[in-house]
Amino acid sequence: MASSSPTPPMSGGGMPKMPRFNMSWIYIVILATLAIIFFTDGGQTIGQTTIHQTSYSNFKAYVDRGYAKRITVNKSESTVRLYVNAANIRDVFHQSQQQTGTDPCVETVYGSIEQLEQFIEQERTAGKFKGDLTYEVETRNGFMNFLMSLAPLAFFFFLWFFIMGRFGGGGGGGGMGSIFSVGRTRAQMYEKGNDMGVTFKDVAGQIGAKQEVQEIVEFLKNPQKYTELGGKIPKGALLVGPPGTGKTLLAKAVAGEAGVPFFSMSGSDFVEMFVGVGASRVRDTFSRAKDKAPSIIFIDEIDAVGRARSKNPGFGGNDERENTLNALLTEMDGFGTNSGVIILAATNRVDMLDKALLRAGRFDRQIHVDLPDLTERKEIFQVHLKPIKVDESLDIDLLARQTPGFSGADIANVCNEAALIAARHDNKVVSKQDFLDAVDRIIGGLEKKTKVMTADEKRAIALHEAGHATISWFCEHANPLVKVSIVPRGNALGAAWYMPEERQLTTKEQLLDEMCSLLGGRAAEELFTGHISTGAMNDLERSTKMAQSMIAYYGMSDVLPNICYYDNNEYSFVKPYSAETDRLIDAEVLKMINDQYARAKAILEEHKEGHNALAELLIAREVIFADDVERIFGKRPWVSRSQEIIEANTKDTEIVDNTSGTESTEDVSSTESTEA
Repeated sequence: MASSSPTPPMSGGGMPKMPRFNMSWIYIVILATLAIIFFTDGGQTIGQTTIHQTSYSNFKAYVDRGYAKRITVNKSESTVRLYVNAANIRDVFHQSQQQTGTDPCVETVYGSIEQLEQFIEQERTAGKFKGDLTYEVETRNGFMNFLMSLAPLAFFFFLWFFIMGRFGGGGGGGGMGSIFSVGRTRAQMYEKGNDMGVTFKDVAGQIGAKQEVQEIVEFLKNPQKYTELGGKIPKGALLVGPPGTGKTLLAKAVAGEAGVPFFSMSGSDFVEMFVGVGASRVRDTFSRAKDKAPSIIFIDEIDAVGRARSKNPGFGGNDERENTLNALLTEMDGFGTNSGVIILAATNRVDMLDKALLRAGRFDRQIHVDLPDLTERKEIFQVHLKPIKVDESLDIDLLARQTPGFSGADIANVCNEAALIAARHDNKVVSKQDFLDAVDRIIGGLEKKTKVMTADEKRAIALHEAGHATISWFCEHANPLVKVSIVPRGNALGAAWYMPEERQLTTKEQLLDEMCSLLGGRAAEELFTGHISTGAMNDLERSTKMAQSMIAYYGMSDVLPNICYYDNNEYSFVKPYSAETDRLIDAEVLKMINDQYARAKAILEEHKEGHNALAELLIAREVIFADDVERIFGKRPWVSRSQEIIEANTKDTEIVDNTSGTESTEDVSSTESTEA
């Protein structure tokens, strides 16, 4: 049987492959050499013998016994060596001469050179030491001492290269690997935007915003369609809207649909403590985008770098931030051209941006990404409910109606909280009640049924919340009531849930009715308990801000009609009105609030029996609903669209006394008035 030996792999030219050279090998060899030198005491030997260490007392005993052939003293290291006679090697080392070498010795450290010399002289006089005594002045480990002298310099170079590597690697594009790459862009580049896997199908709602950005996508896919007619695509689009409405997601969808290089970064990535770094990163970002044109640059939270420049830079100004903004303005629309580069940016503080940044030619379009309406909330729920196991009877329309004012991020949070609540109760699917509990949890906080309250405190809270419910029931433009609770949630001791109508304009009468409803809790405390408490702090804060806005901004005052004193100048330290006008505004605010407070007290006096019955029911059940209020006060005189929705969803609802330990299955609305 023939045996085959393994053959080395062959390269394309028939030669065996050699291992590739790696600088790590050199580093390993150097470290191993240094370790050998250090641990072998510098590699110094006497002939072929390694030096043996011993104590000073043993050294004196060896000399006294006549074992010493010669002695060598090293004054610089305070050591002394004793070379042993050939006849006494076994007595000292317990080994043969072949094992110890031809000229073995022992070494020890002495304390005083005078005492050592005196001892040797005594032994020489006694005839026990007849050899030579020599002195060494050089160190025996000069190489290690040389390395130690170089240690500070080596540490300095190591620290320098470490700092350069950190700055080079932290720059996103820090391929240079040195401190000079700190000015390179930190933008994360996607060669193809669809690598993120986000398209317009993943963006629920926002139909108007999607229509505007789709034109940008069409230009990137088919630019001839626009250029043949002489048109130009907008150079930039600014996505404006409240937090959580999907501005960043919409930008990702634009990149995914267009399929072009996509540079994503935050406005804070331009900000740096080093002078000139921000402007350098701006130039590097646009330089890379031009090389990849057509491309998209997306700057999230652009207000971090695009905030309005101060009129007085010497007072509180930030020159570095302003230089960065100037570089951004120049790159977006300066002397050079940025053909094929489209800038998308997102912010929820557009009023803080510099006017030069918002002009046509830089951000030609401001695309408003507002809070979703009823239809859009339904679409968002359908997106976020896909991975959740929900009950087949779940009504998505009901969930959309129960979450007015919720953003896309809030709706995603509702779906996640509902799944967690269902899992906590060991349910197999997520039901309608789980979603309603999740809405309550997000708005009001976690229930604190274990919070200790006295009977008087509980009654005061019940009277307070019943006051809100009573006033809102008899005010035409107040939001329809859904639920009232005196179960503590978060920092609130009680809460009233409403379902506000989604309207674009609000009249003076509507604002006054809402203010009267807010003050109903404090009015009920004063009327039926004889004292007031700190529980109305949140109500007073909201009503005061509402009155100030009505008078100073909306021109809804009889004394100061049709005047708006709103000023969005961030750096203004002077009010846009005189001291006399300031006093008039304060007086009008006080008068408006006192008028609505008196109105609330009058309504409560008129319906005090019903209010008392409502409070007693709250004390007994802790949670009551709109039909409980209807049984006490009768049908509400004014039925709005929101009220019709509430009644349509509460026809077959069973109300169970909470004291029996059974949870109520009543619907819960999404807007509340809380008391601290």
